[in-house]
Order: sequence, then C-alpha cells, then structure tokens
Amino acid sequence: MRYFEYFVAVAEELNFSRAAERLNIAQPPLSQQIQRLEKKMGVKLFVRTKRKVELTEAGIIFLEEARRTLAQAESAVKTAQRAARGEVGRLVVGFVGSSAYGFLPTAVRTFRERFPDVELTLKELTTVEQLQALKTELIDIGFLRPPIFEEELEQETVQKEPFLIALSEKHPLARLNTVPPQALAHEPFILVPPSLAPGFYNQMISICAQAGFQPRKVQEAIQFHVIVSLVAAGLGIAFVPSAIQTFQRSDVVYRPLENITTQAEIVAVWRSKSSSGVLRSFLEVVRNYSVTN
Repeated sequence: MRYFEYFVAVAEELNFSRAAERLNIAQPPLSQQIQRLEKKMGVKLFVRTKRKVELTEAGIIFLEEARRTLAQAESAVKTAQRAARGEVGRLVVGFVGSSAYGFLPTAVRTFRERFPDVELTLKELTTVEQLQALKTELIDIGFLRPPIFEEELEQETVQKEPFLIALSEKHPLARLNTVPPQALAHEPFILVPPSLAPGFYNQMISICAQAGFQPRKVQEAIQFHVIVSLVAAGLGIAFVPSAIQTFQRSDVVYRPLENITTQAEIVAVWRSKSSSGVLRSFLEVVRNYSVTN
C-alpha cells in the first residue's frame, strides 16, 4: 500500500518535491521507492527530465488501478472497523415461538433500524433444537427455556413472567378471577412435550405437584397458538406464560393461579468463545427491552 500511495502522490503532483511534502517525507527516499516500484513491476511509470515529470502510458493505466486499490483498501479497513463495532455482518437468531409474544419483536425491530447493514436471520426452533444449533454454529444466539447446563454456553435471563391457565370461555372455572390450582386436579391438560421443552414441562408438573396432583394429559403441542386453539376447541386446559395473553381469542380466557410464584423464563444463550461484534450489539439492544422483574 505504501508503494501505491507514493506512486499516486507523484502521479497527481507530477513533481517529486511537492509529492514528498504531501507525504511528509524527504524527496530522495520517495524517488528511491518509485524506482523500486518500477523495478518490481518491470515497467517505466514516469518519464523524468530536468524540467518535468510525466506519466508513461503504463503509468496512466496504473494510476487508475492504484486509486481503485487504495479506495478498496480504505473501504476494507472501515468495514472491518464497523464489524468490530457490531455495525455490519451477519447474525442468525434462534427463538422459541412463545418469545415472539414478548419483548423479542420490539428488540428485533429496533436492532434492524439501528443496524440496517447487518444481515439478520430469525429461525423458530425448540429449546432442544436451539442447543444443538448453537453447538454446531448454525445459530449465533438463541432465546429458549431454561435450564441450560452446557459449560461452553453463556446465558442471561431476558424475560420472566407468571404462569396463567388458559380455559375455554365456556369452562366453569372461566367465571373466576383467579383459579386455585387444586381445582385443576381432574381437568384434561394440553402439555408441551418434555422431550422438546423439558424445563417448561417440569415447571408445569411442579405447579401441579404443589397442588397435590399429577396432570392428566390428553394432548401435546409445542406451539402456544396451537395449544390455545386446542383449548378453544374444548380439548382441555393449558398452562401458558402470561405474554400469550396478546394472542387474543374470543372463545379463550386467561386466568392467574392463586398462590403460585413459579415464573416462566426465557434466557438468551450464546457460545462463550464468540467474539462477534454484531452479537454484542444485538445483546445490548435486547437488554434494553428485557423483562426480568
């Protein structure tokens, strides 16, 4: 790059003294560098006389290419600096479907507005699928249900919310403002599969155990909009995180549970070894919208 910078300065000034002053170096070293460049290339770039300096035909062509090369080099440096600041690059985000009812859409929209040059890809995956995708580097960050025990992954809680019970509007318990968990003992439940969302499943089982019963499963579903639709159809009742209330149906009601302090959580998870500036920028935005109280 130094050869290119020296050549362009001389080519534009057509005077070694002015070019040396522009480059803030002495004239003799500049002349030597140009001679070395010509020797390396095997072509004459300048015609020198006592009165003037002119570009040869090869020099004229080389000037255009040298300018383009310097511009590309400057652009590469700026792009690398922007990448280090998390302003440009690519980020693949995994998320459980229920997180789409909480803070995540707002955080994603804000990030896209703030960093329009980042290629952002979203993939809806179960908790188990996200953990595998993180390990195989198919996603850069995931939003999933805890617990997470992998040492190579870092995690941060970004959402906490109480559990509600989803009921058909025709269900007798729908008349109550709050539902005692003991009243659910003989109800048919629609549950998430333990193999795909083990943490969330265990929390539901724990709530039932605290009330002294085991839930009677009649159906499994992983997507909460599907679960709510099955509740509307009268197939059973279901535990849901409170954010699901935004998914409104006239034939489904959501009720809080009495004396239940268990909260549904979503954690952000990423590889500990990641040095991505884009990931850091994304996490900063997410933290501004996280709900952990």
